[in-house]
Amino acid sequence: MNFKEYIRDVQDFPKQGIVFKDITPLLNNAEILEKTTDALLNLVKEQKIDKVVGMESRGFFFATLLATKLKAGFVPVRKKGKLPFNVLSKPYSLEYGEDALEIHTDAIKKGDKVLIHDDVLATGGTAKAVCELIEELGGEVVQCNFLIELDFLNGKDKIANYNVDSLLHY
Repeated sequence: MNFKEYIRDVQDFPKQGIVFKDITPLLNNAEILEKTTDALLNLVKEQKIDKVVGMESRGFFFATLLATKLKAGFVPVRKKGKLPFNVLSKPYSLEYGEDALEIHTDAIKKGDKVLIHDDVLATGGTAKAVCELIEELGGEVVQCNFLIELDFLNGKDKIANYNVDSLLHY
């Protein structure tokens, strides 16, 4: 299945010089959405997963679907100030700026086996911050799972100590 046919390049978004990988055409096709979910699930193999962590906001789409199929809980990681309860916060760098991510302090229990999912692995700053949040809460990062990996940005290098897998490479 050529999932790349359903990924649209948008030039200069969110700022000049960035080529944004728009996954909305893929999300808009029920058959392709299901096949993509199954392909991402296959990346996990037979690993035991207690929680699937999805990053704001496009990571939420497949993270919730994967959590359902894995019979695991879903945990959202959001940008600073978006979660309503006690949070653990971690600053990070991304390809076009700086930000902070937060997770509820009760979302991950000591020993939880965690699958991290996001739509794109770019520079790796977001993924590294999320791995650190999970570990600070006592969870074990089993795998970092991505729909798209932008190989030329070498984001995988920042999370080289983890099992990383991506469905599509650019």
